[in-house]
Amino acid sequence: MTSTLRSTTALALAAGLLAPPALAGMEEARTFLDDEIAGVSTLSREEQEAEMQWFVDAAEAFQGLDINVVSETITTHEYESQVLAPAFSAITGINVTHDLIGEGDVVERLQVQMQSNENIYDAYVNDSDLIGTHWRYGQVRNLTEWMEGDGAEVTSPTLDLDDFIGLEFTTGPDGNLYQLPDQQFANLYWFRYDWFNDEQTRTDFQDEYGYELGVPVNWAAYEDIAAFFTGRDMSYIEGSPSSVFGNMDYGKKDPSLGWRYTDAWMSMAGMGDTGEPNGLPVDEWGIRVNEQSQPVGACMARGGATNSPAAVYAVDKAITWLQDYAPPQAAGMTFSEAGPVPGQGNIAQQMFMYTTFVAPLVDSDAVMNEDGTPKWRLAPSPHGVYWEEGMKVGYQDVGSWLIMESTPTDRAKAAWLYAQFVTSKTVDVKKSDVGLTFIRDSTINSEHFTERAPRLGGLVEFYRSPARTQWSPTGTNVPDYPRLAQLWWQNIGDAMSGAKTTQDALDTLCADMEDVMSRLERAGVQGELGPVLNEERDPQYWIDQPGAPKPALENEREEPQTISYDELVQSWQ
Repeated sequence: MTSTLRSTTALALAAGLLAPPALAGMEEARTFLDDEIAGVSTLSREEQEAEMQWFVDAAEAFQGLDINVVSETITTHEYESQVLAPAFSAITGINVTHDLIGEGDVVERLQVQMQSNENIYDAYVNDSDLIGTHWRYGQVRNLTEWMEGDGAEVTSPTLDLDDFIGLEFTTGPDGNLYQLPDQQFANLYWFRYDWFNDEQTRTDFQDEYGYELGVPVNWAAYEDIAAFFTGRDMSYIEGSPSSVFGNMDYGKKDPSLGWRYTDAWMSMAGMGDTGEPNGLPVDEWGIRVNEQSQPVGACMARGGATNSPAAVYAVDKAITWLQDYAPPQAAGMTFSEAGPVPGQGNIAQQMFMYTTFVAPLVDSDAVMNEDGTPKWRLAPSPHGVYWEEGMKVGYQDVGSWLIMESTPTDRAKAAWLYAQFVTSKTVDVKKSDVGLTFIRDSTINSEHFTERAPRLGGLVEFYRSPARTQWSPTGTNVPDYPRLAQLWWQNIGDAMSGAKTTQDALDTLCADMEDVMSRLERAGVQGELGPVLNEERDPQYWIDQPGAPKPALENEREEPQTISYDELVQSWQ
């Protein structure tokens, strides 16, 4: 600011023509608290204003700065981009543009910034699935050090890290925090509670299969239920269609097809090892690590499990169920296209539903009762025949803020303020009310969600239970998520389309993964944390060892087992 402009501004302030930034900011904050938050917060109004005052004061040095952040397009981030970003700009004077793009595009932009060292975005909401990448490459700001060093003056005293439920997933093996959770959602089993509890339906199922209709505990029961409902006329229940499907999924050769399998499907089948959160030494990607957490292989010949019998079983089951029990168009759908389909009212169950789609389900008349309660419920997903106690049971997405080392410090500070604003206690209950992607323990246990719980089909009960900690994101075995993830959808897409057998597709997949890891090893870009591949040997050697990879079972059809939903929920208490 020139001396003339400073003098003019000072005179204007003195004359009362302009309000000081702090006063203007707090006026905007009070309007925001009145009109948007409207008391939906775990903080008192006095505490909300105090928190907003801190943001106003901390942002004073960055007045007029333009910053750009990015996230994938889900309901929670739409709310941030359309409501919270303009509010933050008005309150702080920092002009933030919050872009919404596909998740694959987010990873691509991040990868470009990592490779070019050019600042593309000042902050990213990036899945914690990349924690192994960020920990190894050292291109993301270490938030533990940041909050104590350069970022100390812009770290909120009310951030309350202990209140976040997902920090274990954004912390590296070195004990340092690399990402700040912004939204979380699990993959859970979804089913039509009204149909499952109808007396005629239950009798018909019992007569046909010889056991009670209920929440499937294993894949055999899921398969029976899928077969039972597919094509069934449910119109004897008021408001239900004359033909329904027993399964919903998606199969288009698209980046989201990779998540369909890496998001714990293989561990749910029983491909990996026991040990939470991801299986050790072999995780849900089939990657084996040594005692130093260095990846040593993905194919069975190097001790991995990506092409093992359990992996083939996992993919084959998904393909069969998609073809036999899902709507015909599902095979050509992506993640975002398939997600809303259960809300149309003709799906009986879904093996795992990303609970980010619960928000639009609640707005769908086809699957909601007139009193606002759901016709559906959420429960833990069933597991496959190779699964054993102590293995990973499901996936939890933890979309989290990160700031690259290549981002200039002033922009990094301003972006860090925004990241804290959209995760602050002032706004978190309201944001969670919109997107239903919980990150704070205080929000989950708030009176607001106690009142709303009966309308959310078990989502609140799940997140209040100890079970929530057993659902985890991709872990640190994966050394370079962007490079390895793209191999999954490309190769499994070949199996889904029939271009290759499942075994051939998985053989190619694990070989491609090892090729990437071999190049990382030769380049030495990840130092002592990077891959050190085992020598190849007869796969039988590894099959004969305890754990993964496991030998093929003679019978991959276990005894079907179900459980009463109400009994299941009671066990969560």
